[in-house]
Amino acid sequence: MTSPTGPADVRRRNLSLVLRHIAAHGPCARTEVADATGLVHGSITALTAELIGSGLVHEVGLASSGARGRPRRLLELAPGRVLTIAIQVKKSQLLCAATDLGGAILWRDERPHHAEYGDPRPVVRAITEIVDDAWNAIRRSQARERGHLARVVVAVPGAVVEDEVVADSILLGWRRVDLRGLLRAQDPTVTCPISVVNEANMAAFAEYGALVDRTGEVPKVFAYLRVLRTGIGGGLVVDGAVQTGGHGMAGEFGHIPVSFDGPACKCGDHGCLVTYLGVPALLVAAGMDPDDYDPDLQDGHAEFDRRLRGGDPATIRALETGARALATALTAVSRVADPEKVVLGGHLAAWSGHLVPNVLRHLAGRRAVTPTDEPEISTDLLGEDATLLGALRYGCETVFDDPTSVPQVESVERPAVLP
Repeated sequence: MTSPTGPADVRRRNLSLVLRHIAAHGPCARTEVADATGLVHGSITALTAELIGSGLVHEVGLASSGARGRPRRLLELAPGRVLTIAIQVKKSQLLCAATDLGGAILWRDERPHHAEYGDPRPVVRAITEIVDDAWNAIRRSQARERGHLARVVVAVPGAVVEDEVVADSILLGWRRVDLRGLLRAQDPTVTCPISVVNEANMAAFAEYGALVDRTGEVPKVFAYLRVLRTGIGGGLVVDGAVQTGGHGMAGEFGHIPVSFDGPACKCGDHGCLVTYLGVPALLVAAGMDPDDYDPDLQDGHAEFDRRLRGGDPATIRALETGARALATALTAVSRVADPEKVVLGGHLAAWSGHLVPNVLRHLAGRRAVTPTDEPEISTDLLGEDATLLGALRYGCETVFDDPTSVPQVESVERPAVLP
């Protein structure tokens, strides 16, 4: 969060501090919140009253203050008041889930979008329908008449520029698509904020959060790389925030050139990491023809995996070559971004038993000279759910950053922003 510049910013920052503490440590008393945040007790009283008024926090009982003194009223995050809906756009289907600020998954579904390559309109219609279905299903099952939909987050496979326009998606055939504008035009009643984000960045954000939750460590710079079917994606998280770069291309590790004389890449360059470690490249290197398999190469990946487990020499050599390319790419990432942690996801996680030892072997010379400069390499925790969970977490974080975005309960006359 940036430094506050005026009274309104100070108020937002302080509300955020209080809400985050209650979410992480509740049930807790106001005195505990004051001690943890450094805010004076009078401010805590006013801030918690505002959070209670917006339905973000509620009182859940009393705790003894000791032999003397009044019992302390305990506060905790109110379940179900604020919701986030996330949609992951894939080549032929949508994945959708909804959560509250506590992280509980309240609804989940997937369905085809039937879009032709290059045409975003069926995707837009399908997103509008699935968001409406999610909201209505939650209202029916949870009786959330006073619920507030804080944000819809749409994660797409492709570069997303600063104004959240999909600059380019090879998988979908989109170029300069204002997805948010199309969604607004499709259903003007959707008035809540809509975020359009890169799907690999959301996976990185989720894996970063899972690492922090599991270990308590908070890396300043965190890198995530994954191989899924035909491509390599990834993301960078710095100081807890996803970095997208000036053109939406930060974290595109698959297109780091590891050999300028290497194979031609679809991006127009040569020798990119994906031309050595992408599934099509691995199949070719192992003596397999990608055209013999389904377009998404699921069967090809399964056959490569079977041969690898069986000890096929050509398959092992192909992955060793990919490991050397990965070591070169990680060296470049380390020298530019200097991540403390690198997490390998997707197929990279499945093959980590072969990949990581070979990567470390190629990095051994540099590690011997500067052992503390190299990142720790591990595998993902969340698997295929990473993108959707990251998008949900991203939506919730916008509320934690600015609790004033949630209206006071008494001012909500109808269930939040969707019909």
